[in-house]
Amino acid sequence: MTQKELLYFEDAIGHLGNIVKLLNDFDSNVQNNQIKDFFNNEKSKLQNLKTTLVNVLGGKTNG
Repeated sequence: MTQKELLYFEDAIGHLGNIVKLLNDFDSNVQNNQIKDFFNNEKSKLQNLKTTLVNVLGGKTNG
């Protein structure tokens, strides 16, 4: 994998982390349980994707 490709993966992992943080913020401000469930489901999927990307790279990221 080239350095440029590794940087793309690191950016993607960082973006996923930022989205999860945003969903956490939204979740704490929402009263509707259906919306909270949706946010939690999406957070779980994104966290799994982030973990998968890190595992594919063998933990060789800064993200």
